[in-house]
Parts: sequence; structure tokens; C-alpha cells
Amino acid sequence: MVIKVPAARADDIVGTRRFSRSATLTRDVPRRHPEPHRVSGGLMDMDPPEHTRLRRLIARAFTVRRVEQLRSRTEDVASELLDRMTAADQPADLVAGLAMPLPGTMICELLGVPYADRAAFGTWVETFVSTTGLTGEQKRTYVESLRDYVATMVARRRRDPSDDLLSALVQAHDEGDRLAEDEVIGLVTILLAAGYETVATQITNFVLTLLQHPDQWRLLHDRSDQSNCIPDAVEELLRYIPLPATEAVLPRYATADVTLGGGTVRAGEAILVSKYAANRDPLVFADPERLDLSRPPGAHLAFGHGVHHCVGAALARMELQVALGSLLTRLPGLRLAVAEADLQWKTGLAVRGPLALPVAW
Repeated sequence: MVIKVPAARADDIVGTRRFSRSATLTRDVPRRHPEPHRVSGGLMDMDPPEHTRLRRLIARAFTVRRVEQLRSRTEDVASELLDRMTAADQPADLVAGLAMPLPGTMICELLGVPYADRAAFGTWVETFVSTTGLTGEQKRTYVESLRDYVATMVARRRRDPSDDLLSALVQAHDEGDRLAEDEVIGLVTILLAAGYETVATQITNFVLTLLQHPDQWRLLHDRSDQSNCIPDAVEELLRYIPLPATEAVLPRYATADVTLGGGTVRAGEAILVSKYAANRDPLVFADPERLDLSRPPGAHLAFGHGVHHCVGAALARMELQVALGSLLTRLPGLRLAVAEADLQWKTGLAVRGPLALPVAW
């Protein structure tokens, strides 16, 4: 059954306790993989009050103020990456040159994880966005490897604390605060995964979409001297471009009978919410199927809503703004270097995006 609810009423579904995420840990949830085994999403699979307790601790590292303190460093990293990319022969792969290493460097520096280890944990991270790309046994193996890696880092920080988020989480546990050892490992694991692959994929998607809409790229360039130009463009691109390979991958279970959009979801039944359908709701966005970088920012659901609004949204927004602004400044003549039909796309993952994006300038 499909129940259509206006995007303006998103709080009725994703912002209420009438639907539970934690039930997915004990139920055989709606899934696309033939095996029922799944990887826990940590905070994403919790309900209040447990969710509230952990989110409050981790949210301290991702406040808008804290993220803005990282902007200058992010700009330096982007500049260094583009220096290397443009020093090589054209065409260059934007995924390898900028999209992957920029968020990878920043989440590693924030957590205090050596970026030199990225080759190892990069493979493990894909576990969290894999759908049909890995078997259940492979997923278990990779998750255990990533958790073992994080556990080693936790032990190292306990012996030798430093000024990073991982040390702060470890100290909260060691000082008798509210974080248990397994909670520290789980939080760092999901932050490392969520802060890497998703942002990298959206940087690539942003650039490809703008190259497909040259009028919008020119508009962005013509307005680049306006202070809100890049932030507003990022919001419109987040609204317009779906990140999931298929919609509605996070089920919720009704905790009581709920009437929505003329239909009734019975207690115990699962629902799948289409955030990106909400982002194209004509009741909220005028001409929603059109990409319009001059559109005033609207209340899109790209980062979720309510208690499960992405805790790292401010960091992701800043990284996307820096990536887009750096490319606009450094490579205003950016163009796709291959036929669009020749692009290869990620398969078997929950996120959609090109494996590589050959560009010239």
C-alpha cells in the first residue's frame, strides 16, 4: 500500500515516536538482500531515550560553530588536492582527485584516525552502504574488521589522549560518564562510515549534475560574488539529487495504529518513507522537477528530519560548499571529458554515483 503524505507533514512520520527504528534490530525488516543479516546503523537504529543520550554526546563535535572552525582547514585541503589534480595531465578523475580524499581527510582528522589507513578502512566503510554488493558473511567479516580497527584506536587514545573527537569519547567513558566501551566503538565506526562515502558520492553527483545543466553552472559563476550563492546552491542540489540508489531504505515500525493520508498503518506494521519524493512535493517547492540554483532554500529532507536528522549535517554541508566553491574558483571551465553514456556507476551499494568522473578544464 502506498500512502501519500504531504512533505510539510514529515513530522507526522519521521519526527514522532509513533514509528520506531529500533524495532528493525529484532524484526526481519523490508530488505533487498536475500539474507536477513544486516549491519546495525548505530544511532540510526535507536529510539529515545537511548538515542537522545548518545546523540547529545556526539552532537557536541558537530555544532555549526565547531564546523565553521574547520572550514579554513577544509579549504586548504581542497586547494592542495586541486593543486595536485591540475598539475597532472588532463583528463583527471574528480572522484580520486577531490571527491573521496576531501571528506576522507576531514573525518579522519576530526576523529583522530590516520588517513594513511584509508585504504583499509575505505573497504570496510563500504559495508555500511552495501546492499547486494556483499554477502551476509562478507558484511559480518568487514564489520568485525572495522570494529577491531576502531577498538585498537580506542585503546591507543586511552594510553595517549590527544585533541580529537575519539579522545573525547574515550575520556567520557573512562571518567564514568554515559558512554560504554562498545558504545564508543559503535559511534566511531558509524561516524567514520557516514562521514566518508556519502559526502564523497554527493560531491561527484553535484558536479555531474551541474555539468548536465550548464546554464546553472554559468548562473553559479555569475553570482559567485554573492555571499549566499554557494550555500543556497548546495541546498538546492541536496533537494534535487537523490543520494540513495533506491528510495526508502530505512524502515520504521508503527508503535500504534496511525492514520496517514487517508490510510491506516497498523501497530507493528513497517513503513518505508520516501524522503526524495517529499523533496519533489509541488505543495512545498514550485516547479520541483527543475533544478534552480536561484531558488530560495526550502525545507528539504536530504538529511532526514526530527530525532534522526543527520548529526553530521553541518559538517557535510560545509564540505559540499567548500568543494563546490573551490571548483568554481579554480576550474570555471570544468567539463566532462567522456561521453555521459560511458560513465560507470556504483552497483550493489545503497548510494548512487559514478565510480569515476573524468573531467577537463
